[in-house]
Amino acid sequence: MSNIIGFPRIGQNRELKKALEAFWSGKCSQSELESVAKELRAKHWAKQKNLEYVCVNDFSYYDNVLDLAYALNAKPARFKNASGLEGYFALARGAKGAVACEMTKWFNTNYHYVVPELSADDSYKADASAIIAQYNEAKNLGYSPKISLIGLFTFFGLSKIIKGEPKEIYSKVKNAYLALIDEIVAKIPNVVIEFSEPIFVRGEKEVFGAAESSAFDKNEVASVYENIAKKGVKAIVSTFFEHSKEFTEILLKTPIYGIGLDFVHGEKNLESLQAIANSDKVLFAGVIDGRNIWVANLESKLALLEKIAQVVPKNRIVVSASCSLLHVPFGKDDESKMDKEILSWLSFAQEKLIELEVLEDLFKSSAPKAESKEFLAQNKAINSARANSSRTNNKAVRERVSASTLKARKEDFATRIKIQRENLGYGDLATTTIGSFPQTPELRALRQNYKKGVIDKNAYDEGIKEYIKDCVKFQEEIGLDVLVHGEPERNDMVEYFGEQMEGFVFSANGWVQSYGSRCVKPPIIFGDVSRPKAMTLEWSKYAQSLTQKIMKGMLTGPVTILNWSFVRDDLSRAQVCEQISLGIADEIDDLQKGGIRIIQVDEAAFKEGYPLRAENIKAYEEWALKCFKISTAVAESSTQIHTHMCYSEFNDIIKTIEAMDADVISIETARSGNSLLKIFKQVGYTHEVGPGVYDIHSPRIPSVEEIEAQIKALLEVLPKEQLWINPDCGLKTRKWEEVKPSLKNMVEATKAVRAKL
Repeated sequence: MSNIIGFPRIGQNRELKKALEAFWSGKCSQSELESVAKELRAKHWAKQKNLEYVCVNDFSYYDNVLDLAYALNAKPARFKNASGLEGYFALARGAKGAVACEMTKWFNTNYHYVVPELSADDSYKADASAIIAQYNEAKNLGYSPKISLIGLFTFFGLSKIIKGEPKEIYSKVKNAYLALIDEIVAKIPNVVIEFSEPIFVRGEKEVFGAAESSAFDKNEVASVYENIAKKGVKAIVSTFFEHSKEFTEILLKTPIYGIGLDFVHGEKNLESLQAIANSDKVLFAGVIDGRNIWVANLESKLALLEKIAQVVPKNRIVVSASCSLLHVPFGKDDESKMDKEILSWLSFAQEKLIELEVLEDLFKSSAPKAESKEFLAQNKAINSARANSSRTNNKAVRERVSASTLKARKEDFATRIKIQRENLGYGDLATTTIGSFPQTPELRALRQNYKKGVIDKNAYDEGIKEYIKDCVKFQEEIGLDVLVHGEPERNDMVEYFGEQMEGFVFSANGWVQSYGSRCVKPPIIFGDVSRPKAMTLEWSKYAQSLTQKIMKGMLTGPVTILNWSFVRDDLSRAQVCEQISLGIADEIDDLQKGGIRIIQVDEAAFKEGYPLRAENIKAYEEWALKCFKISTAVAESSTQIHTHMCYSEFNDIIKTIEAMDADVISIETARSGNSLLKIFKQVGYTHEVGPGVYDIHSPRIPSVEEIEAQIKALLEVLPKEQLWINPDCGLKTRKWEEVKPSLKNMVEATKAVRAKL
């Protein structure tokens, strides 16, 4: 029987998203929300009925890391009275007088997790009731459940220590975690638990840290899993997104039942096969890609499995997905509008379940089913058609990439910023926003009606113009220094550009959860990429015509377009990114020639694309940096280039950020005070910086005093001449009744600080 680590939870038609947002807005009760969740779990388990186990506890109302933190009572002091579902959501979304916990990217994916905050002052106490309830729910429906649980070391490694020594806090968290296991075992004898430990793929140095300050060592890893196995747990420890050779050696010496390895993104896991063969462990072989959407080449997957079986006995191999299927859309059932040939090349979560089932039968059975053989023949034909399709290869694009000479800006930053300050005329602590304004129901309806043909282009254009006029008027009224047009014409910061570039295709319902109720529909890059015509010029010029103030042009950078798309797997990511970067360069040139003097090239996903193994980082940085610089090299010295990065730790990439050579970088920092900014001072960063002064992922409205205090904290790190003042990120997910007072307070706070300087 085959295996998965987790399944998409948002629902085929985003049912969970809709129920969550109705609950948060007071339009549905908790019992109604719970009913939707229960129905979704039942539907998702039904899809998994042919697997060895159905996954329980992979479902979450917001985030699995937050779920575990809540189950361990790992609540920050400001939420000490939080309880029930309302308290759970408070940690993720904030509450009156309490800022939400930070969010950051789950390794190098576009999924965000809520960062646990740990302190020596806190008491941790296990509560496994929610996990046990889900298990019993699946059991009562006739399924064989397996609990999916984030491992102790990944949980602790991804947490933020607020106060105290790591060793002391780790000991307290460990005790609570093991008590959680005890509670589960007491209710469910011989329980199967798959522990997700992706942190192990980072290697020993990352996991253990410096010897003098480390909370634990490799002996502790062995001790914990030996302890868990001895409790009567049928324990599977799975790593994914890379190889985990060092930790595989440790885990094989413990009495766990099985080990899960990613053979799609961690080829070096093959080097661990002999050690696995010498143990008694079952290998959960991750051979079906859980992160991308291309139909698996079952012939090559079978060959890989047979290669593994030359070392590890076949009866100790379980065919598995490489990671949770959370990272791909639900299924292809609602994709009737997509080009049929390209659709045939795709495999979403429910299709991957079928691939796993067929692959297991072909690999394990001495007499595979007729249906499996037929599926294999169809799969071979599909992969052959894709490999030989003229639609994936554009000779002109490849020749242009080969001939490109774009490399870097013409003058250095010191020369450019002097020219820009003179021409643009902005002062210290200039105020702006990151780009987008609320995507209202009326705005979404306008776009949908235009797409469906209910209204014509003139009516659509008039609606967009009215929204832009309102945005510009509001920004002028509150006194922002640099304006944006609000991006009303854009459904998504990547999809909008992909729709206008060659080589992209789009799903109708290929939604993937990003965090909480936030879903994205990643573009699919199937062929060579080019930009046939200007993408943003018309609306940027129109917005600039409405004001004497500076209007920013808004673009998404090539690395982010790549990292937030499903990317073809028959070319290297570096090659695809370079194709995109030349299209963005063309757009920058059109904008500056059209009178747009500040252009923001967002690289929100630059950091999340980083390899997880240190030895692979240099190669990624080289091509990612090259592609950003190709995009911006066309900018004249008088054209100011901004970029934006979302939640990231910048300590390890600050030199790369410097090398990007953007004139201004805005970053998300509101949930972490000025701590993220300190690295910019430490390295003597000279370019201008816009640290977020309030958190846009929370519905709460920050006061003037709160923002003023935040600005003062920023001024403790960098001088006023170097700072811009802006929100954390774009405002498309917020409502106008939150945005207007928040931005007004931001401008008033900035004026108050300026007056005191």
